[in-house]
Amino acid sequence: MSRSGVSGATVAATTSPQRFSLDCTRCPRLATHLAGVRAEHPDYHARPVAPFGDLKPGLLIVGLAPGMHGANRTGRPFTGDHAGILLYETLHRYGFGSRAIAVDPDDGLVLHGCRITNAVKCLPPENKPLPAEIRECNAYLRAELQTLAPPAILALGTVAHQAVLQALGHRIADYPFAHGAWHALGGRTRLFDSYHCSRYNTNTRRLTPEMFRGVFADIRKFLDQRT
Repeated sequence: MSRSGVSGATVAATTSPQRFSLDCTRCPRLATHLAGVRAEHPDYHARPVAPFGDLKPGLLIVGLAPGMHGANRTGRPFTGDHAGILLYETLHRYGFGSRAIAVDPDDGLVLHGCRITNAVKCLPPENKPLPAEIRECNAYLRAELQTLAPPAILALGTVAHQAVLQALGHRIADYPFAHGAWHALGGRTRLFDSYHCSRYNTNTRRLTPEMFRGVFADIRKFLDQRT
């Protein structure tokens, strides 16, 4: 995908939008897994993790799923784990966050013009959701996108990228994932791609802070040009 973006064919969505619920048990494997986590860690959130941030965002960030000792523990996306270190520092740098560090839901962090969600709202075993679970949870993402209608969407990784396209009713083959790419999805929406800010990607330098900032610089430029 070139950075100039392209438009692709659109297909009709087949799943009715669903409102997020902390009591969701639509995926039996995930529900069983979370029940076991709650038994082992009674102080953990260990339930579906709600989106976090501005209710009228210019930017919606879509991650993969909650991390075991991060969002699954704290109940807030990317809070208290390694993946959140680079994300929240970068959000703060580009004016989307009031603080550069996110360790606890009561830390006073506020997001400005930005909201964070996940393609899969529940912690999956070994951090690997099944394709059926991604499809099942996609109804929640579709509802978010329809309600928020953000002009910019940032997909952290291939799974999030494909989940956004599915939720918006686009053919995945028309919009290949590539770090630093952006895709015009028709109307006012642009999808930006980045490698996930996971511990593995940052430790192996597959994703560097400079690479991540480059994506956010593109997003900020796009949003600023709209005002």
